[in-house]
Order: sequence, then structure tokens, then C-alpha cells
Amino acid sequence: MLKFYFRCAICLLLIGLGSSLAFAQTANKPNAPTPNSPNSAGAGSADGSESSQPSSPAFDTARKLLREGKFDDAITALEDLQAKNPAMPGLAHELGVAYYKKGDYLKAIAALQKAQTENPQDAEATQLLGLSAYLSGRPNEAIPALEKVQTWFPNANVDAAYILGVCYIQTKDYPKARGAFAKMFDVAPDSAASYLFTARMLLRQDFGPVAEEYAQKAASLDPKMPLVHYLLGELDLYHSKIPEAIDELQKELALNPGYAPAYYKLADAYSRVQKFDDAEKLLQRSIWLDATSTGPYILMGKVLQKKGESELAVRALQRALAMDPNNPVTHHLLGQAYRDMGRNEDAARELSAAGQLEDRQNAKP
Repeated sequence: MLKFYFRCAICLLLIGLGSSLAFAQTANKPNAPTPNSPNSAGAGSADGSESSQPSSPAFDTARKLLREGKFDDAITALEDLQAKNPAMPGLAHELGVAYYKKGDYLKAIAALQKAQTENPQDAEATQLLGLSAYLSGRPNEAIPALEKVQTWFPNANVDAAYILGVCYIQTKDYPKARGAFAKMFDVAPDSAASYLFTARMLLRQDFGPVAEEYAQKAASLDPKMPLVHYLLGELDLYHSKIPEAIDELQKELALNPGYAPAYYKLADAYSRVQKFDDAEKLLQRSIWLDATSTGPYILMGKVLQKKGESELAVRALQRALAMDPNNPVTHHLLGQAYRDMGRNEDAARELSAAGQLEDRQNAKP
């Protein structure tokens, strides 16, 4: 589930990311390939803005439609041009950008591959080809294109660098993934920080066992690094290794006493072994440090309900609901608390809302 939501977020980030390659960086790099030579007919960038290339009146209508979000109309206009002049320079590039913007990544790949054949120095087509391959579930095909872009513009687009690291993870090339993330965060590839960053990314991609291995390596390289023991504690909680989780999270708080999520996760561990008083104290500290997160309020409501303090539980859950009204868990717990208080109508309303939200979430692809 974590992997699904994270991937959706990345997809939303990438649609419209295009090739914000900051071509100005090449001005002081005379040996770098010239992006999009005149043969590419001045392709606009994938976010709809004009690139630094010479404008081509033949593509102006399509580019305007792309900027307005009228992707199908833009593609129709370009296909009309293609029917009249299939060999028009830069047309494959423009079609690739349009298909990418629409989210039709397979057609984008075909067009961008043609654009690369026409102009091997088309950096924008190279980057979009890599991103399209990734978004269509082809990390092996994405890697060469994204590696090439990083070679040409090493600091131009951190998002493409991130996706390159994710592709390495998905193809199980973990050392290269570590190198990619180390470069992103400007740390040494063999440092404790690089192992920690990679462990976090591995966990997001549901590579739990390897994430634990990398987190352990980070801890061995620097036992006092903040967030290392927190990540290990998270992993222990996930595997229901409660004593181990408590130990790691206590180590984190000894090193990093101002980190609110560590109090929250430690409270979670205590609640699982029914140490509700300890959990309540830790949750209060977490909320004192950060009152913007719903997790501690939800867990506080659950803990207070277990302690038989339904009225206080309702207050905590109402606060969480005000922050995020679309969380079915909050509605469900609030319904249970109302039921314990004998407020049956309120309980029925909240439990019904929880069911509707769950159905809505399950219906999403």
C-alpha cells in the first residue's frame, strides 16, 4: 500500500515536470552537447513553456494548446502536420512531449525514440524518454536515458536524479542506487549518510529487508547519526518486534530528543504491549513538539479509549478529524468512542462515514 501511494505521488510530480533542465548551466561548459539543435525545430519544454530553442511557427498552435492543457487537441494538430509532412524536423520531439503531457507514455516512448534518432543531442527527448519508460513500468529501459542526461547536466534536474535512483532500486542495483542518492544529497557514496538515505528510499519502495541491511550499515558506520535508530525502530515495529523497536527508538531519543515522530513511534510500541500510561505521556510530548501531524492525535484517541476515557478520546479524534476529514480510521475510532458513551446516533454517523471512505479508497485504481 505504501508503495502504491508513493508511486501515485511521484506520477503526479512527474506529469508536467518535463525537461526543466536549466540549459543555462551549459553556457560555461563548452564540451557539453548542445541541447536540441536547430533540427529539433525549437521544441517547447514539457511543462508547456517555451524552451530556449528557436521558435517554429509550424508548432506554435500545438504548443499553445499544450500550455492550455488541451493535450488531445495538441496531438491532433501535430498528427495533421505529420500527415502532410512525415519527415518534418522536430515533429517527433513535439509529439513525444505532447504524449508525455497527456500521460500516454508508450506512445511518448515511440515518438521520443524517433526524436533521438533524428537528433542524438536532444537532451529534452532523452530525459522524457527515461521518465516515460519509468512511468510505464520499464526501469531497465529508463536507466540508460536518465544516466545520459545526468552525464550531460549533472546538476540540472534533481527529480530525474531521484527517479534514476528509484530505477536502480527496482532493478536491484543497490550500490548504484546508493551512489545516485549520495550525489543528490551531496554526501560521500560510502558514508553513513548515504546508507541512511538509501535505506529510507528502499523502505518507500517496499524493499524492507535490504532497507534494514542498509540502516544497520549506517548505524555501524556512525552509531550517533540522527534518524538511524528511528528507521531501525520503524522496521522493528513493522515486523512486530516490540522490545527491539523500543530499544532503537529510545536510542534515537537519547541522540535526538527534539524529534517528535520518535515519541510517536515509541508510544505506538508501548501501546502494543498495553503500556497505555507511558504511551499517553509520549504522545503528549510528540504533540507538544509538533501539533500539525494527525498520527499522534489518532493514536492518542485510541489509547485514551483503551483507558476508558472516552470523552478525552473524542476530543483527540475530533482534532485529528478537523485536520484530515477524509481519514476512515479516525471516523471509525470516533464511532467506537461515541458508542462507548451511548451516543448511538453519532456513532452510526461516524461508522457510516468510515465505511464510505474505505469503499471510495478501495475503488481507486
